[in-house]
Amino acid sequence: MQVLFINGSPKKEGTTFTALTEVANELCKQDIDTVFYHLGTQAIHGCTACDKCKVTGLCVFDDDGVNECVNLLKESDGLVIGTPVYYAGPNGALCALLDRMFYGKSSHYAYKPAAAIANCRRGGASASFDRLNKYFTISNMPVVSSQYWNMTHGVTPEQIQHDKEGLQTMRTLGRNMAWLLRCIEYSRGHIQLPETEERTQTNFIRT
Repeated sequence: MQVLFINGSPKKEGTTFTALTEVANELCKQDIDTVFYHLGTQAIHGCTACDKCKVTGLCVFDDDGVNECVNLLKESDGLVIGTPVYYAGPNGALCALLDRMFYGKSSHYAYKPAAAIANCRRGGASASFDRLNKYFTISNMPVVSSQYWNMTHGVTPEQIQHDKEGLQTMRTLGRNMAWLLRCIEYSRGHIQLPETEERTQTNFIRT
């Protein structure tokens, strides 16, 4: 089994990476492989709603990391996304990546456990956490919980090490992710996936 970690921070080994690594280490203890994708400082196109991905399964823009992430998640059994907090929200480049990664492609991710984590200096982590969870809850992805909201506090990796409760929350999240992945693996061949209905879409304004 494999879990994809998306580091939504411009800093490759900063505070977000430190928190994600605490989760990944718990998965490794359970013999679950991890693969990291670092967003970095690359420019990410916003979604233009061209709908081409609904036909091809990939985004029409192929000069950034979106399609790589799409393929990595298709090959993975779970997902963990981490972000720094900017103005009480996730990194804008990360949201641009996720908008295109999920739009028109989310059926490939259904029933794969997912979790979001946020790191902040002081506040805004719960709002960022909520924003990222919305990608999962609209995509039939089970959301993995922990003993507290998935957040850490610190401006540097060294400060994160002093957030004992935050790090414990990350470790619990890793163990819970491993447990759910094992349950899903065990259920294969014994329990069918939920029946799906043809999608119904209701618009608020009709003409």
